[in-house]
Amino acid sequence: MNGSLKLKSVFLGSVVLLAACNSNGTGAAEDSSDNWDKIREEGVIRAATSGTYFPNSYHDADTNELTGFEVEILKEVGERLDLEVDFTEMNVDGMLTSLNSEQIDVAALSISHAGENADRYNYTTPYKYSYMSMIVREEDNSGINEMEDLDGKRAAGAATTTYMKIAEQYGAELVIYDNATNDQYLWDVANERTDLIVNDFYGQKMALTVFPDIPVQIHEELFFNPSYTNFSLKLGNDTLTEQIDQSLQEMHEDGTLSELSELFYYGEDVTVEQDFDVMTIEIED
Repeated sequence: MNGSLKLKSVFLGSVVLLAACNSNGTGAAEDSSDNWDKIREEGVIRAATSGTYFPNSYHDADTNELTGFEVEILKEVGERLDLEVDFTEMNVDGMLTSLNSEQIDVAALSISHAGENADRYNYTTPYKYSYMSMIVREEDNSGINEMEDLDGKRAAGAATTTYMKIAEQYGAELVIYDNATNDQYLWDVANERTDLIVNDFYGQKMALTVFPDIPVQIHEELFFNPSYTNFSLKLGNDTLTEQIDQSLQEMHEDGTLSELSELFYYGEDVTVEQDFDVMTIEIED
């Protein structure tokens, strides 16, 4: 890992707000969709990331270089596999389409294993553990005291995400954003254009740390669905999945993942699974 990496001031994007080892693996699987041989021949892993999701994927304000927790993890995986990582920035739907069409090899996108896409993709081992929370207006919690109060409220987020499915289950009106910036999401809640944002607790906590003057907050009583984040690949790309898993395991064991987490999450280690005492909401198909 590049020890000189520093977390600088950032151009923020949407929160809703993912000992070096040169390993050649065991060879390509028989499945024709396994593209490991092609990746090794070209020397490149094609990866998709949002580029607008601080602190996981964003552009450094000083250099404009793409960086972030999930970006640096993938760069480190590339180094350990002796491969370059070529990043393309796109939204969630673009990632799914690009995986299916084989325009990319891996997406920094954690698809719900319980949802309709569960059996359509390969998944790596998790690199982050968290739970869901809700951003609301500071003055009155946007009129929300329990989950049932989401009925009729306007929930902001990206289309087709688990976060929005939960909001919709409780009767919220969905307001769809496409890679909007953190401050736009937060100000829209503060100004009552929307009422809430359901998303990852750590991502929301980071956004509020960066924008302390926007009068919104994380609801102090509504935490739910312990979750984990991993990378997604096209179904059948088993060898690449195994190679990434091996690298992530090494990074867990040698402390690299924890180091990156503490760098980008201001001292928080999100790479270790915790015993969260939060409610579980079943997500309807």
